[in-house]
Amino acid sequence: MHEGLSLLYVGAVLVLNGLWMLGRIEDREIQVINFFTGGVSLAVAAYAAFGPGADAASVRTAAMTLLFAFTYLWVAINRRNGSSGHGLGYFCLFVALTALPTGLLQLAVAEGLWGWWSGLNWLAWALLWFGFYLMLCHRPQLQPLMARTALAQGLVTAWLPGYLLLQGLLLA
Repeated sequence: MHEGLSLLYVGAVLVLNGLWMLGRIEDREIQVINFFTGGVSLAVAAYAAFGPGADAASVRTAAMTLLFAFTYLWVAINRRNGSSGHGLGYFCLFVALTALPTGLLQLAVAEGLWGWWSGLNWLAWALLWFGFYLMLCHRPQLQPLMARTALAQGLVTAWLPGYLLLQGLLLA
C-alpha cells in the first residue's frame, strides 16, 4: 500500500512539474507539490528502512525511493532560492546512472506483469532523469520536450499504477 501512496503523488508531481516547465504554473506555486511529494516519499522510505519488519529488501527500496524524494525536495528548494539548477542536474545524472542498472536488474528477474512493469519503469525513469540532467546542465532548449515527457511518464509510470494499487486493482 505504501508503494501506491508514493506513486500516486509522484504521478502528481511529475504531471505538475511538466505543466510548470511549460509555463502553466508559477515557480512559487510549484514548490508546494514538490515539498509535499518529497515529504511523503521521504516518510515512506523512512518507514521502509527503519520501521517494523525492515530488512535488506525494504532498505534497498527505501534507498531507491530517496533518489526521487530528494529530487522533488531539491526542485522545491531551488524554486524558493532561485538557483540555476546545475547541482540538481548533476544529481539527476546520478539518479539516471542508478536507475539504469536497477531497471536492467528488475527485467532480468521479472516475473508477472508487476515485475515487467517495474523494470520498464526504472528504464523510463532513467531516461527521464538523464533528460533532466541534459536540460539543466547542457541543453536548456530541451525543456519543452522534457515537460511533455514528464507529463506522460507521470500519468503512465506513476499516477495510474499508484491509483490502481491503492484501489486493490493491481497487486505488487
